[in-house]
Amino acid sequence: MSQRIRAVAVALAMGAGALALASPASASAGAKAPSISDVNVSPSPVVVFDDAVTATFSFTTKGAGKAELQLRAPGDVSVPTQVDLKSAPHGEWTKWTGTKSFDAKSAGRWNILAIAHGDGESSSRASFEVKKALDTKIVDFDASPDLVAKGSTIKVSGRLLAEGKGYGGQQVTITFREKGTDAYRHIAKTGTSRSGWFSTGVKAEATGWWRAEFDKTGSARGSVSDTDRVDVKAADRATRIIGFDASPEPVDKGDRLRFSGNLQVQGWEGLPGQRVAIQFKRHGSSRWEHVTSDVTSRGGRFWASARAYESGWWRAVYNGAAGIQGSASDADWVRVERPTPPPPEKADSRLIKFNAYPEPVKRGKYLRFKGKLQIFDDGWDGHRAKIRLYFKPKGSSKWYYYKATWSNSSGNIYTKVKASKSGTWRFVFQGDADAYGDTSGSDYVRVKR
Repeated sequence: MSQRIRAVAVALAMGAGALALASPASASAGAKAPSISDVNVSPSPVVVFDDAVTATFSFTTKGAGKAELQLRAPGDVSVPTQVDLKSAPHGEWTKWTGTKSFDAKSAGRWNILAIAHGDGESSSRASFEVKKALDTKIVDFDASPDLVAKGSTIKVSGRLLAEGKGYGGQQVTITFREKGTDAYRHIAKTGTSRSGWFSTGVKAEATGWWRAEFDKTGSARGSVSDTDRVDVKAADRATRIIGFDASPEPVDKGDRLRFSGNLQVQGWEGLPGQRVAIQFKRHGSSRWEHVTSDVTSRGGRFWASARAYESGWWRAVYNGAAGIQGSASDADWVRVERPTPPPPEKADSRLIKFNAYPEPVKRGKYLRFKGKLQIFDDGWDGHRAKIRLYFKPKGSSKWYYYKATWSNSSGNIYTKVKASKSGTWRFVFQGDADAYGDTSGSDYVRVKR
């Protein structure tokens, strides 16, 4: 780079007596002194690495027939160094150019004196710096942790020093050499703080060696940190438990609940031969308790049962194995009811002629249901009662309550819903004061877009 150095004009002082004694031949001494510009130094500062650096000095004059450039070395130097100058036309001005080489022993502040000689003299004074390139070093480099799962983020950190002090505001490159290769590749860049510290996160995809590199700049030498190895192991495969169900719901206190579900491993295939625990969290508690367990079948399915004594949440939990992550199912709420005394003798009931139509049905259109409820009283007669509609989505093993309707006095049932997804439907009569309950046959309906 070059630096413009402003000239300081030096006036020639002449006493009145000297003027009185001047001869006619010296009358030209009163002529206008030449003009001189600032001095350019390129590069500035002059930074010396291993080899000497040549600096170029240039300035312009007007009305001067001769010019000189003097350099005074750092320290108390009485004899200046003269720089040979070359001149060239520069419009109405003349451009003067000279060069000088500097080595590391020349470090320090140099003073410049440029003089233009004409009918008088003008000068320009300034200074410039010769510097030794800074020696840098990267210390305390660390990549941690030393053992991680593939794809995990590790932290790389260290400190950049210049001449033994923290070197702030600089860019450091994080590089990596994979095990089995011989070349480092760039991974990330990060900056140093005021005290020279740097830190960043990078993803570890393979076992290998990490290091930090500082590239040479115009004023500092490059440097490379020590290396730090990080071992990468294959990431544990994820698992999931799907289709977990605790039934029936509600359940009478002391009756047995049945649990089922499917344990799958990443790629979502059934994971066989693994123990799955069934846990319970009673209503109002935050603690899960182990109740029972089962070992998964070849297809990853599991079944278990336990008696229910309190309302609460049930779930299935897999603790994982070597190279396999654990997982837990969604929780399923089950309400426990106190068993009621045996009801008085009631009539049998039946739900017949159940039909869901049309099939298939377009999504958003009405799906209609019909059937008939009868009770036996010296023959099958129609019965008016509350009827519940249940739905089991395609791929599920659980029935969901959808809506309620009523049969008329002849036992005929009719209702409709808007179709949203494919699945199986059925009517349920839960019984009343006159008759026991019954469940209709089921009917699968495909919903198309």
